[in-house]
Amino acid sequence: MEKQNAGSAKWKLYTVAAAFTFSVGFSFFGIKKCVPYADTLTILSYRYVAALIGIAVFVFISKRLGFYPKPQKGRPKGKLYMVAAFYIAFMILQILAMFFATSIEGAIVYAMVPIFAKIIGRIFLGEKSTWLQMVFVAVTVSALVILIILNATDIDLNVTGLIIMTISSIFMGCQNVSARYVRGVFQPIEITEAIAVGGSFIFIGASIIRAIVARDAESLIEPLRHADFVIWVSFLGIFCILLTAQFMAYMLAHMEIIQCTIFNSASTLVSIIAGALILGEPLYIYHYVCGAIILTGVLGLTLAPVDEKNSGKSLAEDMKEKH
Repeated sequence: MEKQNAGSAKWKLYTVAAAFTFSVGFSFFGIKKCVPYADTLTILSYRYVAALIGIAVFVFISKRLGFYPKPQKGRPKGKLYMVAAFYIAFMILQILAMFFATSIEGAIVYAMVPIFAKIIGRIFLGEKSTWLQMVFVAVTVSALVILIILNATDIDLNVTGLIIMTISSIFMGCQNVSARYVRGVFQPIEITEAIAVGGSFIFIGASIIRAIVARDAESLIEPLRHADFVIWVSFLGIFCILLTAQFMAYMLAHMEIIQCTIFNSASTLVSIIAGALILGEPLYIYHYVCGAIILTGVLGLTLAPVDEKNSGKSLAEDMKEKH
């Protein structure tokens, strides 16, 4: 019976991981659909508006049905806000980096998140990995970087952009590690809520301030006149912020950091496939070769044996020690 339950839990976990990968992968497709109507900051602001509305509805319904976690006293809320702050900082720096670097350069650096997360997790949580896991990570990241480079039409290295994007990716690694640390104390929905609320205030506030300074309120209103924009930005907010944050928080509560980040990296492959199937973008032999290598690395890392003792410390354990 225990084996059956464990198998069911594992199946659920990897189903969530696959859903996460596809949600992130299709976010690039959604952004392409929004770009003709608004700039990056405006799109991001409305994404968070949609996410905020989505989380408000979800919390209201879950509270009415009794599914929402009951408030517990004595929990360090600062740790929860830290998780959200790392994610929001990652988004802010990613936008800033785009003023200096190309999206291709950003994608290459972002592919390194598993390595950054692994180092940070080892330092702060003591989370260890086997040599076999590290081999699969190296294979996956290498194939991903090669795929991005071969898929690029122009790479013009900008040191400022590279530094900002690297710091952004480190913040993403910190977010993964901190979300893993608070497992067992804060539920995935609480982490998602903190990210949605915090991001909404910051990005919506930034858009409004910019519109006031530039005396250009029309730039905020104009995109809403297009049904395509409203549909796709709602998709980006609900599926690609709200659900992916929920999926990632759930994964980090039950899966090692290094495995979670690899599923995130695999989303680049999904975005390329989506572009080929839906937008008619061409696929070349290197897409198939690198894609096969990335899938091999992800599957290998998923199936590689894991020692429970290597999972690293958690906030719940630290709180028990204090008491």
